[in-house]
Amino acid sequence: MSLKLTIEGEIKKAMLAKDKDRLRALRAIKSLILLEETKTGGDKGLSEDEEIKILTKAAKQRKDSADIFQQQNRQDLAEVELSELEVIQEYLPKQLSEAELEATLKEIIAQVGAEGPKDMGKVMGVASKQLAGKADGKLISEKVKALLT
Repeated sequence: MSLKLTIEGEIKKAMLAKDKDRLRALRAIKSLILLEETKTGGDKGLSEDEEIKILTKAAKQRKDSADIFQQQNRQDLAEVELSELEVIQEYLPKQLSEAELEATLKEIIAQVGAEGPKDMGKVMGVASKQLAGKADGKLISEKVKALLT
């Protein structure tokens, strides 16, 4: 079942349960999906990769916003962002642990034949596609840099 249909079903459940926080997050996800569909024509729907990209971007935005609100001592607003982040993460693939990430990156480095820091671009291209939604891009970059030096 597509993410859009799943979200629509969850919206109905949240409405019946009168769960305002969850409902707000689900509506935000649905809105992002609809915006992306109308951008590309919308008749065929979105691929799973496109859905993961949308959710990853939304999760990153919520996390960044929550960090900013916490720095500005606005805990009330940070809590809203963090509650939405929790709902979004339910629909993202399970994040890799550091050990799993490092093992996967070592395989990619061997596969690509990277030998040093100058090959970071090759490794990042493959790693970004293969690990989309499973690990944060910044963390992938840091690990690759550490493994290639």
